[in-house]
Amino acid sequence: MRIDVLSIFPSYFDGLTLSLLGKARSAGILDLTVRDLRDWTSDRHRTVDDTPYGGGAGMVMKPEPWALALDELAARPDDAAHAGDAEQNRPTIIFPSPAGEVFTQATARDLSSREHLIFGCGRYEGIDERVFEYAAALGEVRLISLGDYVLNGGEVATMAMIEAIGRLIPGVVGNPESLVEESHEDGLLEYPSYTKPSTWRERPVPEVLLSGNHAAIAAWRRDQQIERTRTRRPDLLPGDDS
Repeated sequence: MRIDVLSIFPSYFDGLTLSLLGKARSAGILDLTVRDLRDWTSDRHRTVDDTPYGGGAGMVMKPEPWALALDELAARPDDAAHAGDAEQNRPTIIFPSPAGEVFTQATARDLSSREHLIFGCGRYEGIDERVFEYAAALGEVRLISLGDYVLNGGEVATMAMIEAIGRLIPGVVGNPESLVEESHEDGLLEYPSYTKPSTWRERPVPEVLLSGNHAAIAAWRRDQQIERTRTRRPDLLPGDDS
């Protein structure tokens, strides 16, 4: 998978060189590039923002740097040779936004199957609305929110999404079975986990986990998933109207 990130703070993403995603990049499983939006400015101050039409507080990100950057990142060097499948190979362009669809595990799994993702990290009071219209001619545009709250910019949200998406790419996580058992993969929260010692500070591990009875362990874990979801996230259960 290829992932391009546009940001005016590219150093935010240094953490993506670490751990599993860092190894995936080194192994060539994940082609991840972070680009500075200011590289597509033309003035000596490398300006990316201006005052909003109609007045109001704050600044708005200018459209031209975005258009130039997206033109370059969305272009395919062999477009002429693949004119027939151009639509299929268009990138998915994602803008983190509190006004977007809510990001879920299902979203992550859907996006993990794409060939090329472009993340555009907004700042200030947001990006000129015309950029989204322009981007729609280059690829599928998705405005995505992590939740009902506001961040200073799109960088933190983008990092969270890249990690959630990236770990679903085959070869990134060493044991694929661990992905199946995680929270939200089957619509439920994950069951509790324990390790040695079997008794720690007078707190024992549940006896069933020490029994060696795999059927009983599986049943216990399923019950724990249902109970944990019922008490912590009842909205995930069928028939919940909250």
